[in-house]
Amino acid sequence: MRNDILDAGPGASVVDDLAGRAVDERRATYADEVRRLIDAAYAVMRASGDIEPRVGDVVKGAGLSNQAFYRHFASKDALLLAVLTDGRQRLLGTLNARIDRAEPGAPRVRAWIEGVLAQAQNPDAAANTRPFAINATRIGDRYPEAWAASREALLAPLRAAIAAAGGDPERDPELIEHVAFGAMENAMVQRAAPDRDDVERIVEFCLKGAGVQDRPAVDELGRDRVPDRPREATSG
Repeated sequence: MRNDILDAGPGASVVDDLAGRAVDERRATYADEVRRLIDAAYAVMRASGDIEPRVGDVVKGAGLSNQAFYRHFASKDALLLAVLTDGRQRLLGTLNARIDRAEPGAPRVRAWIEGVLAQAQNPDAAANTRPFAINATRIGDRYPEAWAASREALLAPLRAAIAAAGGDPERDPELIEHVAFGAMENAMVQRAAPDRDDVERIVEFCLKGAGVQDRPAVDELGRDRVPDRPREATSG
């Protein structure tokens, strides 16, 4: 039979080894609790459409206790900030994945815009994002530093794409953000997902405004090019 304590390796401290395992096990348990609380908060906010979930509802949804909640979050505001950060990190991951599949420059600008608008096209992503879209001003006012940091993280890949396409990486990304997020949030408020033509119109508007183009305006025969991009599967 293997003795993990004796097999810890030369010079290893039994005390440190056992303590380390205990910490690792507790870390995994706590990470699971936090994930369950955040997911439960999403579910409660989806059902209510508000960003003010009751702690009792979140705890019940997570299948945990009030003690577990306050072990990780000092207040309901702390939970809301964690949910906001989690949502922005998920969106950033989606945008980066789309951008990585596109050619450098203007095609990546297109990928970023389409990724933002996909949040209003994907039912699950829209349901999770809608409470934040409706209450964006309140959240920004309540957590200005966190909101600004998460916003800049989302803009970073767009700035790089704009710079590679020959646009202004300082001003153009912020204007494009206003258009893309404004359209996405408006669609969520109205519960009306933008269709392919809506997305294409917004993309072309932003590209023209930034003075960049991701494909020729005419084909090889000199004919006007008709938008022919296939609809992509969306992800939250």
